[in-house]
Amino acid sequence: MMKSRELALKIAETLDKKGATDITILEVDHLTSITDYFVIATGRNVQAVRSLAEDVEEKLDEAGVPARRREGMNESRWVVLDYAHVIVHIFHPEEREYYNIERLWMDGSNQIPFASGEPGNA
Repeated sequence: MMKSRELALKIAETLDKKGATDITILEVDHLTSITDYFVIATGRNVQAVRSLAEDVEEKLDEAGVPARRREGMNESRWVVLDYAHVIVHIFHPEEREYYNIERLWMDGSNQIPFASGEPGNA
């Protein structure tokens, strides 16, 4: 069984390899009892958001970690994948800016470093 942090990093890595931008990992277990980590990412457009979500699901299914729930696949403007200890939010750029969920959950010390091939994703 994969640990929560390890799972969050694997999800971020999968999103990065598939072209997601602005990937953020937040440790939120001290702020809420619903999950340990949020992985937040942006897809270029509706098709990219859906594709990113499908890629994460496929990769984790292969690793024996199925999603408990998924929401938003029809519209693909904000897709949420629930892996119990890690919740994945994949946004269309407009929704990411509008909802700005990092503002609600970031406390200044809970961002997990994630090195990506793209500048600005540290």
